[in-house]
Amino acid sequence: MTNQNVVVPDTKSGINLPMVRLSGSSIFPATAQKPPTAPGTGGGGCISLSTKKKLLLENLEINGGGGGGARINSWIDSMRASSPTHMKSSSQSLSEDQQLPWQQQQQQITLPSAMDNFDQIMEASRGKQIVMFLDYDGTLSPIVDDPDRAFMSKKMRTTVRRLARCFPTAIVSGRCRDKVYKFVRLAELYYAGSHGMDIKGPEKGSKYTKFFLINQGTEPVICQPASEFLPMIDEVFKELVAKTKLTPGAKVENNKFCVSVHFRCVEEKKWSEVAEAVKSVLKKYPKLRLSQGRKVLEIRPTIKWDKGKALEFLLESLGFANCTDVFPVYIGDDRTDEDAFKVLKEREQGFGILVSKVPKETNASYSLQEPTQASLQNIFHNY
Repeated sequence: MTNQNVVVPDTKSGINLPMVRLSGSSIFPATAQKPPTAPGTGGGGCISLSTKKKLLLENLEINGGGGGGARINSWIDSMRASSPTHMKSSSQSLSEDQQLPWQQQQQQITLPSAMDNFDQIMEASRGKQIVMFLDYDGTLSPIVDDPDRAFMSKKMRTTVRRLARCFPTAIVSGRCRDKVYKFVRLAELYYAGSHGMDIKGPEKGSKYTKFFLINQGTEPVICQPASEFLPMIDEVFKELVAKTKLTPGAKVENNKFCVSVHFRCVEEKKWSEVAEAVKSVLKKYPKLRLSQGRKVLEIRPTIKWDKGKALEFLLESLGFANCTDVFPVYIGDDRTDEDAFKVLKEREQGFGILVSKVPKETNASYSLQEPTQASLQNIFHNY
């Protein structure tokens, strides 16, 4: 990527802020260096997502067109499959050729534990600049029925604060940036909300802030590549609230650059109502697409931007774009985190760590069983 200034509107102030990309600001050599291969992955490194799974997810993006009942049934199958409580029962109730691709392989893929392989991770990072990327829900906080009550513990907050004192630390979440900041309440972090479509650097307290300021000034960089979609997202949010208000347990969340429809508290027999509501609204907006997380359907712009792009932007803005001496670590639990895991795999730098109780098809290199296990003082206690 080349040096360039991009004007990005600050929607609160109405002021256009230049977004500075700092390629070439690093003092490190620009050649690539391949990190050690994670154990259990063979010579190819991380485990790749299958083409079939990608096609399955593409089929969920119903921007108009037919499909009718068959498409809704496909949605329901995918919604059921994404529920941890259904992972075992769903695959057992279907024959192998009826199962989704990730269901066929989930019992075959087990990542090495990040805890058990802590020494190897530390050895691979020795002499390099670690940069931490952390998902929020399911990683720093437990998954809860009410998304507005996904609070992180005091112990976790203390640990994240300690990490940020040692190296650049970013929260990369599907949540609205302002909302995830209210949960975390640490001004020295980098925040990438709305799946990376709303990025802002630390306002104070980070020794790395100077790399992330506009023209080395006082205003932190703001990156909002989907600003033009804000009015459309607001429309979709209002429509979905109206469409789902009669479905008990359904909750629609406006995450600024995307809309999340939570069905965690909806009875399974009512899931079709949620799917129908989302389908009826989404088909009117061809510039929006559907993605899916843990018991949540998410509507977001079709632009080529995701958590992986956010990771790349943050590394470049920090001056680490072409460094061999950088070691990014991304920890997350959701399907949307796979975009970031994939970027690390392609860069052949650092590691992705998947938080999951069950084996999954993933681009990550290591796994953690529980969010509490991901409290990080157990992983990076030497720093």
